[in-house]
Amino acid sequence: MNRIKIAVAGASGRMGRMLVETIQASDDAVLSGALDRAGAPGIGADAAAFLGTPSNVTIASALSDGLSGSDVLIDFTRPEATLAHLAYCAEHGIKMVIGTTGFDQAGKDAIAAAARKTAIVFAPNMSVGVNVTMKLLELAAKSFSHGYDIEIIEAHHRHKVDAPSGTALKMGEVIADALGRKLDDVAVYAREGITGERDPSSIGFAAVRGGDIVGDHTVLFAGIGERIEITHKSSSRATYAQGSLRAARFLRDKQTGLFNMQDVLGLN
Repeated sequence: MNRIKIAVAGASGRMGRMLVETIQASDDAVLSGALDRAGAPGIGADAAAFLGTPSNVTIASALSDGLSGSDVLIDFTRPEATLAHLAYCAEHGIKMVIGTTGFDQAGKDAIAAAARKTAIVFAPNMSVGVNVTMKLLELAAKSFSHGYDIEIIEAHHRHKVDAPSGTALKMGEVIADALGRKLDDVAVYAREGITGERDPSSIGFAAVRGGDIVGDHTVLFAGIGERIEITHKSSSRATYAQGSLRAARFLRDKQTGLFNMQDVLGLN
């Protein structure tokens, strides 16, 4: 079987390097391209130089250089960068695995439109464990639909720019859907001062930012006399990289369409 040719966006960053390392260690994928923003310190360097085993792939800022000959682009950057990459990939038939978070509705609509031209896996969290946790939350929400207050607590490193995290929001969506509600109608993102009693239909969010926390998510179902907590903790970005590679494999026989990690894992 031919190896999947994968390009990495944000190749100089923490997640980019983890993706490069994971691809380099794979026996069914090859690093075919690397992108970063103009002026990034890695531009012009070998994408795998930090591993001590050069890949002969140079980190580029021009999309035509960084994506040439690639089957799939894995992108964990910022919404504005991802949307620029998206337009190029849709035009040139390059598939995408998108782990970027923080998109507004217009950004999500653009991704859906691009999926009519190329195949895309779009998920706020590529971790296999997180996506299995989503399925557990769906079951729990249906079982704890009455008499339990639902709160979502997430923690990330000091450099994360969006809050709540895309994973926390997706957890909220999964729970709200299971309860027959719309998250926009029931989400509470901040509490301060005299807030009054808690609305029993609400789903609360709390965000912690500090240090080098990779990603912790806990959903609390608080009833009378008992609390149930479903928690996922990431200790390494390797889990996101492995899940992304799994998503790239899933796209091998797809030409168009928008998919998520539940599709990749066969959980839908």
